[in-house]
Amino acid sequence: MKFMLMMNHPGKGPYEIFNWAQKDIQAHMEFMRTFGEKLHDAGEWVAGEGLAGPEQARQVRAGDDGKPITDGVFPESKEFLAGYWIIDVDSPERAYAIAAEASAAPGPGGKPLNMPIEVREVMSGPPEDLCS
Repeated sequence: MKFMLMMNHPGKGPYEIFNWAQKDIQAHMEFMRTFGEKLHDAGEWVAGEGLAGPEQARQVRAGDDGKPITDGVFPESKEFLAGYWIIDVDSPERAYAIAAEASAAPGPGGKPLNMPIEVREVMSGPPEDLCS
């Protein structure tokens, strides 16, 4: 079963990590690096990336002529997607355990951030009841 784990950052403007002490930034980045390696070594890693901040985000939709219409920047959003992992695990419970581990990434002073991680199954196709 594939799941997408989405790390949401509370709004309040750009990434707050840039205001942390250098040693705290390094500890957080090291956690994220070893977390990814652990998932890879366990054969659970599919993909994952950090994302640029909301100051670079745009919503795009097609206009009547099919050309892109953009809206944004959204720096004052309540929260924003900071990064994601796609994992392949045997059960939702395993996905939840991995999300909890990611949630506990260290913040200032090494204290766990306990940030929200949204967990959603990646669908391999439409639900079967829609295909009959």
